[in-house]
Amino acid sequence: MHATVVDTVARIQARIAEKVGPQRYKVWFKNSTQLTLADGFLKVGVPNHFVGNWIENHYSDVIATAAREVTGQDLNLAFSIEPRLPGNLGKRQVDSQADYVAKNAERVARQVRRNGPPPPRPLKGRFEDFVVGPSNQLAYSSARSVVEGAGMGCNPLFVHGGCGLGKTHLLQATCNGLQDARPEARWLYVSGEEFTNQFVYAIKAGRVEAFRQRYRDLDVLVIDDIHFLANKKATQEEFLHTFNAIEAAGKQVVMSSDTHPKLIGHLSEQLATRFMSGMVVRIDPPELETRCEILRRRAAMMKHAVPEDVIRYIAENLRANVRELEGALLKLVAFSAIAHQPITVSLAQHALADHLTRTNRLLDLNEIVATVAAYFGQMQADLFSSRKTRSIALARAVAMLLARRHTNMSFPEIGRVLGNKNHSTVILACRKLEHVLAENGTVAWSSPAGRRHAPLSEILTQLEEQLGKRSKP
Repeated sequence: MHATVVDTVARIQARIAEKVGPQRYKVWFKNSTQLTLADGFLKVGVPNHFVGNWIENHYSDVIATAAREVTGQDLNLAFSIEPRLPGNLGKRQVDSQADYVAKNAERVARQVRRNGPPPPRPLKGRFEDFVVGPSNQLAYSSARSVVEGAGMGCNPLFVHGGCGLGKTHLLQATCNGLQDARPEARWLYVSGEEFTNQFVYAIKAGRVEAFRQRYRDLDVLVIDDIHFLANKKATQEEFLHTFNAIEAAGKQVVMSSDTHPKLIGHLSEQLATRFMSGMVVRIDPPELETRCEILRRRAAMMKHAVPEDVIRYIAENLRANVRELEGALLKLVAFSAIAHQPITVSLAQHALADHLTRTNRLLDLNEIVATVAAYFGQMQADLFSSRKTRSIALARAVAMLLARRHTNMSFPEIGRVLGNKNHSTVILACRKLEHVLAENGTVAWSSPAGRRHAPLSEILTQLEEQLGKRSKP
């Protein structure tokens, strides 16, 4: 059984390599992914949320097709953090990932200019699949009110929170809900990246008016990952005009971001103010009973009987997000099948002990990286890379300091996750910032509007509030 599964996974990996080519496979898959087969699911383990989101957004179809060609089945994909993978990534690979992300924007823009905007992609998220609890009840109710046409008090609706908490699911559910309940409603779902690329295409092709008409003649505009507009002054100006036109017509805007509007770096004050003029809702990590219900539903989807005491064991020991709950369940099911043992608490303790402990630490650090990168207007990829511009180095150092304050990760562990930095690099970065704090000093970084500076203590306070953390005394 085990040998058969290993061989199947190896053939899926080989098929993926054929489809994406050796260079992309080396950058994004070799040492960056670990595949696991379990009861109709293919779990894609990744070293961090940045890599996971990139692979999910750009290569999900490739992975699914490769798996179908090898197994003859349509497998469900599940992405989750694999604690052992960060140590496999060398500096060259993480630098290549950062370079690839930077160059991809222009490459995609060229494709859009040549071929026009791509057709809308199918949206998977639905309200009936969204597990509601105290951590997301307000966001869920606000999204439902948009579908019901009663959401003008939530206009705009801005949903923010950490990775893997269901923001994209909720936005897609809103669109699918509109399609079902109000088929006459004109809506559009795009990412911040897609909006930017389409705007660039419109300028180059001389079709700005057509672009504006497409976006402004809507009943509901839904934009995921709006923080992508940071650092893009012209796109921000155009989106502000689009936003104002939609709102003036009494129509609805729904957005999501990794962080609160006021903490999105290099975002114009006008846009930040407009985003906060309606309903700003945070999705928090799910509490215990919600985590249990998520696991029950995933087990039912897998048609696998998982005892309630095992459900509770996983939920009590993994608190971060939905994806990792699913990832732990898949790992347990696969381990049970390979070991030919029934799923019990004892088996779960054996199979998941190291995974649960290390994953929680990694998830905390990944949320810190995402929040800090958004605040300073940097790509997450740059914080993992060896790039040393002053703004990137500052953002990376702040992430390291917050990791030391709010996780139990050691200096070597933090360095290993953040692009395999030497532990002495982490120690030095933290000491420098602690010295600035002791002097009540300020830090400076670059933005499209020029140099910015702020007291480091205020920056840390804002970031800790966003992360739901408290500073150590």
